[in-house]
Amino acid sequence: MKERSYMAFLQEARPFIPQERIYTDELRRLAWGTDAGFYRLIPRIVIRSKNEDEISQLLKLASRHGLPVTFRAAGTSLSGQAISDSILIVAGKHWEKYTLSSDHEQITLQPGIIGQRVNEILAPYGRKFAPDPASVKSAMVGGIVMNNASGMNCGTHANSDKVLLSVRIVLADGTVLDTGCPVSRASFEVTHRDFIRRICELRDQVRADEKLAERIRYKYSIKNVTGLNLLPFVRFDDPFDIIAHLMVGSEGTLAFLSEVTMKTEYDYPCKASAMLYFKTIKEACRAVVALKNVTNETGEWTVKGAELLDWKSLASVNDPIFLRYKGEVASSILPGVEPGDESGLTAVLTETKARTPEELHRNITTIESVLRAFHTYIPVHFTDKPEEYSQYWAIRSGIFPSVGGTRKPGTTCLIEDIAFHIENLPEATVELQQLIARHGYDDACIYGHALEGNYHFIINQSFGSDEEVKRYEDLMNAVKTLVVDKYDGSLKAEHGTGRNMAPFVRYEWGEAAFEVMKAVKSLFDPKGLLNPGVIFNDDPQCHIKNFKPLPLLATRDELRGGTEDKCIECGFCEVNCLSCGFTLSSRQRIVLQREISRLRQSGKEPERLALLEKQYKYPGNQTCAGDGLCSMSCPMGINTGDLTHMIRQRALPKGSLGYKAGNFAANHFAGIKSSLRPILGLANFGHSILGTKAMSNIAKGMHNALGVPLWTPAMPKPLPPCSLPYRGEGKGKEAVVYFPSCINQTMGLPKKSPVEQPLVNKMVSLLQKAGYEVIFPANMESLCCGTIWESKGMPDIADRKSAELEAALWEASEQGRYPVLCDQSPCLHRMRETIKKMKLYEPAEFIYTFLKDKLVFTQTDRPVAIHITCSMRKMGLANTLIELAHLCSTHVLIPEEVGCCGFAGDRGFTYPELNAYALRKLRPQIEAAGISIGYSNSRTCEIGLTTNAGIPYVSIAYLVDQCTKPKMRDKE
Repeated sequence: MKERSYMAFLQEARPFIPQERIYTDELRRLAWGTDAGFYRLIPRIVIRSKNEDEISQLLKLASRHGLPVTFRAAGTSLSGQAISDSILIVAGKHWEKYTLSSDHEQITLQPGIIGQRVNEILAPYGRKFAPDPASVKSAMVGGIVMNNASGMNCGTHANSDKVLLSVRIVLADGTVLDTGCPVSRASFEVTHRDFIRRICELRDQVRADEKLAERIRYKYSIKNVTGLNLLPFVRFDDPFDIIAHLMVGSEGTLAFLSEVTMKTEYDYPCKASAMLYFKTIKEACRAVVALKNVTNETGEWTVKGAELLDWKSLASVNDPIFLRYKGEVASSILPGVEPGDESGLTAVLTETKARTPEELHRNITTIESVLRAFHTYIPVHFTDKPEEYSQYWAIRSGIFPSVGGTRKPGTTCLIEDIAFHIENLPEATVELQQLIARHGYDDACIYGHALEGNYHFIINQSFGSDEEVKRYEDLMNAVKTLVVDKYDGSLKAEHGTGRNMAPFVRYEWGEAAFEVMKAVKSLFDPKGLLNPGVIFNDDPQCHIKNFKPLPLLATRDELRGGTEDKCIECGFCEVNCLSCGFTLSSRQRIVLQREISRLRQSGKEPERLALLEKQYKYPGNQTCAGDGLCSMSCPMGINTGDLTHMIRQRALPKGSLGYKAGNFAANHFAGIKSSLRPILGLANFGHSILGTKAMSNIAKGMHNALGVPLWTPAMPKPLPPCSLPYRGEGKGKEAVVYFPSCINQTMGLPKKSPVEQPLVNKMVSLLQKAGYEVIFPANMESLCCGTIWESKGMPDIADRKSAELEAALWEASEQGRYPVLCDQSPCLHRMRETIKKMKLYEPAEFIYTFLKDKLVFTQTDRPVAIHITCSMRKMGLANTLIELAHLCSTHVLIPEEVGCCGFAGDRGFTYPELNAYALRKLRPQIEAAGISIGYSNSRTCEIGLTTNAGIPYVSIAYLVDQCTKPKMRDKE
């Protein structure tokens, strides 16, 4: 019967939801059935929603067929809020619109926009997004609001509930209500008269029960997201305000949030932080209590944040002060501390903010005076330097993934968050630490928002036996007794109730409050179809079921480092994954490869294994750019590109035809390059004869029908070997070894080019303008950095080519006497990874380091766009490129939300749809800024950028050459 209902649902949904956004295959259901939490359910259907009308129709269909529905934005929830074994509706990449009020004090947001993106929008106006979960760089607004996720500074005074003004929601019956729109409110009052009446009845019922009303106020005086949000019934009179605020923390159990309007928060321009170290956790908590209500002369709190990190947290990130403390303990030179016992050291990361430097200094002085009453391990030191305090906060934000990365293979990293009233903090914290230790969790850590009495504790848990599951169950029961019975705190402070605390909602709140929550749920969702099992769950053991497996991926040798097995599937990587929202994300690739690995190891379900491997090929392998940017937002530095390279390597064992072809190409590289020139020439001839439109149409047809690489008008003419410039011998004082990349040795200019010289010639003339003699390595036509083979899954051949290049460059540079320049940043990145005994530079860095003082720059007023390649970001050279561009132009555009271009070597030719998706937000910004040319430092990237931006992109060397003249030098 249920199967027929799902089939009927799909049949009725397909007319208004395109097939490409409905997933019923094994692979993508598994991929989307996983979030950051430690539970997993596999949905029957996954739908990537695009707009409010789709949601309304889908909910009507689900109601008609009696099918449960769960909503998800980013999937960073930790307690099982966003998983489903029925219908999962995703509201992410298509839900990123926003509007900002004229005074910048209000912002209206769709649920798919990332929290950090909101901060970027508000930053120019001195405002910020008030909720600040540690996952703000990855979490989306929908999840932040619907979980009432908070963080290090917003506390209870600036969380989503306190800054929310109105919402636009879709109810279970498909009705759309905008609580901030008078017309929508008036219409709702007519169509849902009984609904409004019932909200008012519940409001009056709660207020009439003085004991309940007081309990609600007390419970929400600290962070609390256990159950539904009851505070609106005592805060607001207007039923629409109550409806709006009931959404906060409801976790999708009441309605779909399609839009939210929130107050923005003033962003103090002056900030300072200090990492305070105490020898005991109790002393640290006593200091936090003392700092809690300290105010300045204007009556504002002096301390804006105080984050506690116990010794295990510090150890997980190799904190240098902890390592020093550990050494002194081991040497028995610390009085009052048992030799070998480093478990007392506790840090409190403290932050203060102000409007002026003078006010900031007064705040620091006040805090330091309070701290004199406490014993710190090292002297108190505040820093107002962003480059210093940002490192502190990066450590704090990455604690969870970092601790998870230290777990034993095969175990699951779990995180819970509780809150105590501040006056109970010292005693309760010590008891919590002892409680966790009593249950045998020796590697557990406690950290979190101590200023709000809010702690997270992380445990690494195996669920491989009944005994281990029972140990976890006993721990949770003990935590319940400590938090609720002894201290009347919150079992869930900010991560949402989820499945993990659903059995304890009634226990924490009591019967009267729980009955009100049930009445609200029944009113909004009478059939109980919205996110069932979350918040309300009749199974007292739902928190010890449906655990997510985390099997090993592969051997350490296969992964060339093995960090992928440390992944906890938090999703922090996805913000930098260009295929996220297109095919699969970096997190989903690891999820799927873990399942494939599990099936391989078990030998079970061979048919399912074969199906997953087949379905993985295009979305998992072929559309992974392998750029490694995912590692930059992963606290563990996990590079899913390495995993993709491993998969490609498995598909090309030595002796296979593909491997032999790769080996032949490596051994005959000069000839292979020469054979490419006639192909480029033929394509250019066709372009000249047929014209751009006809040639483009023919090329698209051949690509779609035959799978041949896609030609675009940005494709260049061939560059004959004879056109390479004169090769100097490097006898002058100022000399540089110049290794033009393979592609720049082969490719000339496109038919319509804004520049006149091929890059190799232009680079040489620029170097000579600055007084440098240019040295080329011997046998240059045969040399390559190896990137081509690495990306194809042939790392041994890649390393062999790198070694050949290293030897040639070592000779040409006279054993490192001269610096080495490569004109392609991706090539230079690999060279730096494999060649360590020479100083290697890409164009922007070399120009900025060596040529800047030898040239006279004259800025142009012509606006230009800059594309920062993945390799530049990974090498930490993004700012170098930007600063160099600013030396040349008064108007430099760094397009927002454009990361990796997706060209990925030759992927832009073979899978141009990946390139187009990656750059989907580029062209509108280019056109809005009136830009006619862009600059970068990777030829392949520039081809893709030109194709998708509507303007030509060329090397940054051309801009520098155009805007400079040689500086007059004294005659020797």
